[in-house]
Amino acid sequence: MKPKAIQILPSILSARMGYLAEDCRRALDAGADGLHVDIMDGHFVPNLTMGPDILRAVREALPRAYLSVHLMIMRPDLYAPRFIAAGADTVLVHVESPCDLRATLTAIRSAGKRAGLTLNPETPVAALQGYEELLDEVLVMTVHPGFGGQEFIAGGLPKIAEIVRRLPAVDVSVDGGIHAETGVQCVAAGANVLLAGSFLFKAADMRDAIANLRWKAESARKAGG
Repeated sequence: MKPKAIQILPSILSARMGYLAEDCRRALDAGADGLHVDIMDGHFVPNLTMGPDILRAVREALPRAYLSVHLMIMRPDLYAPRFIAAGADTVLVHVESPCDLRATLTAIRSAGKRAGLTLNPETPVAALQGYEELLDEVLVMTVHPGFGGQEFIAGGLPKIAEIVRRLPAVDVSVDGGIHAETGVQCVAAGANVLLAGSFLFKAADMRDAIANLRWKAESARKAGG
C-alpha cells in the first residue's frame, strides 16, 4: 500500500479570534494542508469554544480550504449535521460521547463527508471495534481534551502504531502538544496527519515552522522504511 501523504493542519483554536479570517488565510498561505477546528461545549470538556456560525464564517472566507472539525461535545449526533451544513469536510467525534456512534458516523458519511472517531488518552484502541468500516480517520489525543498548550503524552505513540496495524487504510491523526520533535515521534509511529495549534500560530515564521515540521516528519518516515 502506498504511504498516505503527511498532512499538517493548524488548529484555529490558537488563532486570534479578532483576526480569525486573516490568521486562517495566513496558515494556508504558509503551506498548511487545511485547518483543524476544535469544538467544545463546556460539558464534554471543561471549556467552551466556537459553534457552527464561526465555522461558516471560515468557510465563507476560505471557500476552497479543507476543514477538519473535532466535536468535543456531549451530543455530536445532534450537532454534526449543523457543522456539515456550515462547511465541514471531515467530522471527528469522540468514541466516549454518549450517543449512537454508528448512526452518527453513518449520517456523516451519508452527507458525503469524511467520518472519524477520536480516542482520549485513557481510551484503548479496542474501543474502535465494531466501527471500523465507517472510519475514514482516527484521531489519537496526546493531551486531555479541553485546553490548548498542554504537554505531549507519549503514551499515545503505541496506540498510533496499533491503529496503523489494525486499520492500514485509515488516516491516523494526532492532536496535543505537537511540535517538530513530537511530530517526528508520531509519524515514526505511523501517524500521517499532524494537528498543531500554538506551535504554528505562535511561531515567528509560520511558513518556516510548517516546512520544518513537514521535512522532519517526511525524513522520519523515510528513516523508518
